[in-house]
Amino acid sequence: MTSSPSPAGPAASAATEPDLIATVRGRLGHLRLNRPRQINALSVELIDLLSAQLSAWADDDAVELVLVDGAGGRGLSAGGDIKALYAGILAGSGPGNFFTHEYAMNAMIAHYPKPYVAVMDGVTMGGGVGISGHGSVRIVTERSQVAMPETAIGLFPDVGALYLLARCPGELGTHLALTGARLNGPQAIGAGLADHYLPAAGVPELIERLEQGVAGLSRSAWATPPADLPGADIGSGWIDACYVGDRAEDILDRLDSRPEPAAGAAAATIRSMSPTSVKVTLAAIRRAASMTVDQVLAQDLALMDHFVRSHDLREGIRAQVIDKDRSPKWDPSTLDAVNDADVVALFL
Repeated sequence: MTSSPSPAGPAASAATEPDLIATVRGRLGHLRLNRPRQINALSVELIDLLSAQLSAWADDDAVELVLVDGAGGRGLSAGGDIKALYAGILAGSGPGNFFTHEYAMNAMIAHYPKPYVAVMDGVTMGGGVGISGHGSVRIVTERSQVAMPETAIGLFPDVGALYLLARCPGELGTHLALTGARLNGPQAIGAGLADHYLPAAGVPELIERLEQGVAGLSRSAWATPPADLPGADIGSGWIDACYVGDRAEDILDRLDSRPEPAAGAAAATIRSMSPTSVKVTLAAIRRAASMTVDQVLAQDLALMDHFVRSHDLREGIRAQVIDKDRSPKWDPSTLDAVNDADVVALFL
C-alpha cells in the first residue's frame, strides 16, 4: 500500500515535487528526502515534514518500522541548508527556528519507539549525520562519505553528533570532530557511527524485504565490504597518542612531533580551521562524554546561540560556500589568541 506524501506546505507547490516523499509499503514507513539538487540539504520546512511524519507513524500500528534515504544518488544529506542560513544571518533575521526544530527532530530519532533504519549512502554530513547517526539501524554503502566538517565554516559539530563522536574508540572522535575527516562505509562502522554494510545496488531489495516488517532486518540482509575499500583502522595509534587532553595547542604539538604523514596532515588541517571553533569543539566533546544525547543537544542549542552571531561563522560560510575562495579570515586568527576563559564562559 502506498500513502500520499505528507502535506508539503511551503516546501512544494503543484508544479514541483515535495521535499519529502513519505509512503507506507506493507509494514514499512519509507521517508525519502527529495532535494537532490542540494544533496538533500535540510530546510526548516523539510525538518518539520520529517518530524510530523515520524510523530504520526510512531502511533500507527500499521507501521512496524521506518526507513529514511535520499533521492538523487549523491547522498542521504549534505547537512543543513547553509546558503539559507547565511542569507538569514546577513538579513539580520538569523536562523529563525531552524536549530530548535532540527535538534527536536534529532531527539525524536534518538528515542524513536520503532526501528529506525537510515541508509547513509553517498554524502552523509552535518545534519545528515543528525538524521542517521541517532537511528537504531545505520547502513553504509561503498559510496558513503560520513563526516562532521563544521570547524571549517567556523562552527562546531552539532545535531547531537558530539554524543556519538565522544563514544568512538579511543580518541578517534576527537580527531573527527576537530578535522572534519571523512570516513568511508567500513570506517564509519569501525568508528561506531554505522552498523551494517550493504552495496548501494542492494538497497532496493532491502526496502522490499522490510515491507514484510522487522524480520527483514535479519543477519542475512547485510554484506561484507569489498577488499578494495580501506578498513576501519585509520591510524588509531597516532590518533590515540596525540588527541588526549583538553588543550588544542598540546594536541597540535603532539601531531607535529609524529613521523606519520597523516598526523602532519591532521595538524595542517586543524590550523586551517577556525581557532575558536577548534577550542569550543574540544571542550564540548570532552563534556559530551558524560552527557546523555538530550543534554548534548541542549548544549548544542546554547552554543549555537553564540555562533550564529559570531564573525567566524559568517566568514567561514562566505569562504567555503558562497565565494568559495577557501581563504577565511578568522578572528582570532590563532589558537593562542583565543581566550580560554571566553571558551569556558560559553558553557556556563
